[in-house]
Amino acid sequence: MKTKYIYMTLLGLLLIFNYSCEDRLDIPKHGNMGSQKDFYKTDADALQAIASLYNTWGDGYYNWFYTKNLLADDIWCGGGSRGDNASMEQLNEYTFDTDHAMITDLYSDMYKIIYKANLIIDLLEPDTDQKKRAVAEARFFRAWANFELVTLFGTAPVVDHLLAPDEYRLGNSTPAEMWTFIEKDLSDAINSGALPSKTNVNDPETGIRITKEVAQAILGKAYLFQSKNTEAATILDQVIESGKYNLYQGQYDMLLHAVADGSSESMLEVQKRNDAEQIWNVGTMTFLMQGWRSDKLNTTGEALNVIAQGTYGFMNPRKTLYNAFVAMEGKNGYRLNSTMRTYQQMMEFGISIQPGASMIGHESLFMWKNRALQEDCVYDASYFQSLQYINLRVMRYAEVLLLAAEAHVQAGSSEKALRYINQIRTRAQLTPLSSVTLKDIKEEKRLELCLESVRFQDLVRWGDAETAMGEQGKEILAFSATGVEPLFTNTTYGFKAKHKLLPIPRKELDLNPNMQQNENW
Repeated sequence: MKTKYIYMTLLGLLLIFNYSCEDRLDIPKHGNMGSQKDFYKTDADALQAIASLYNTWGDGYYNWFYTKNLLADDIWCGGGSRGDNASMEQLNEYTFDTDHAMITDLYSDMYKIIYKANLIIDLLEPDTDQKKRAVAEARFFRAWANFELVTLFGTAPVVDHLLAPDEYRLGNSTPAEMWTFIEKDLSDAINSGALPSKTNVNDPETGIRITKEVAQAILGKAYLFQSKNTEAATILDQVIESGKYNLYQGQYDMLLHAVADGSSESMLEVQKRNDAEQIWNVGTMTFLMQGWRSDKLNTTGEALNVIAQGTYGFMNPRKTLYNAFVAMEGKNGYRLNSTMRTYQQMMEFGISIQPGASMIGHESLFMWKNRALQEDCVYDASYFQSLQYINLRVMRYAEVLLLAAEAHVQAGSSEKALRYINQIRTRAQLTPLSSVTLKDIKEEKRLELCLESVRFQDLVRWGDAETAMGEQGKEILAFSATGVEPLFTNTTYGFKAKHKLLPIPRKELDLNPNMQQNENW
């Protein structure tokens, strides 16, 4: 019960900063309510401020998740029909430009996080343990946001303090400047002594907030992205050898469901909870969008009792991903069948396509590991049954193992790399490798972390993006009872050299004459 109360306490604070229908009924207070200078004084202020930062971070998850996964090569955009979500189609087919709404929002979301972090870092005096922890967490989130900015946009400005009015129009930074700042923020957070460690691998309470090991994991990832392989291997080893995290040992196909919220594998998650009275504040539509297009499917038998309805059919797996699984595991692979299902398997489960229906962006394959389950729904009502309370995964321990394995291989040492990758393979019920190469790690990471917001940036940094996505968007397929067939073609499509960095949003350039656009945009 202690876990439940701690969990609810932090999230209760988060809800203070959410808007709801009830907010419209609030009666304004009159008189002097104080200023910014009056607020950042007490431990209670620190807790409210960091709760607001966590909330801002979580608010940006939907756009962060969809933008990065749509840009990668493992999924079709999907949806109800062509044009159901034009912004998502443009990302998936590489037809977007400098004013793309989701890219603009992603850029803005990162700076909202940075602004909230700077409020804490600049205005909160770290003279108590609670305040020190809040400042360390703020440094972590500022670094996390800058990691996304440098790996996606490359030349976004470094904002290292609360800006005065005459500083608002900052010019571009360089990637080197951004990486230096990221390393410093994470190192300061780690070395502050203010971030706790979990008490043990099964401690579900401490991991609700940022731990020392999570900060170390992100720093190791930052080192690896800069090819600082020895540094990456050293700090990622520390995370692994701490013994505070482990691979989830329950059913693999439940790893991305509420039953595994806060599990031993959970490193970094946006917290959700099962509270019907706060449904629009604590639930998430992330899985409603991903779930199979339920209005075009018949649901019977076993599926009728477990699958949530009202889902929208975006993010359908590509045949290339399925083929990659089969090449490693065979058609009956445990991890394959826990990750996606063929149409034949779906019919056996009780899901079939309706006569005359056509599912756009679909190759008759269905994601399984993130299927919409009734047991994950906050409220059992058909019109929003798929509003779910699953924690939103940002990083899990499997990624740490694979990052560490890559760092060791790139640094010229394979002993630990082999041990780490074989932990992943053992859980996937695969034969352990006797030697390991970078190619092995790339293939393992694609399968283990598919649709988990890592592949696009990996493909870009490995130099594999143009090969993997060069033809993406040329032809759009659809699935019906008669099979899979092409329905649309684009004359402009596919990853090009300019896509190694996303465009600085046009809105930012219009407002800031000191900013320059990324090359070839």
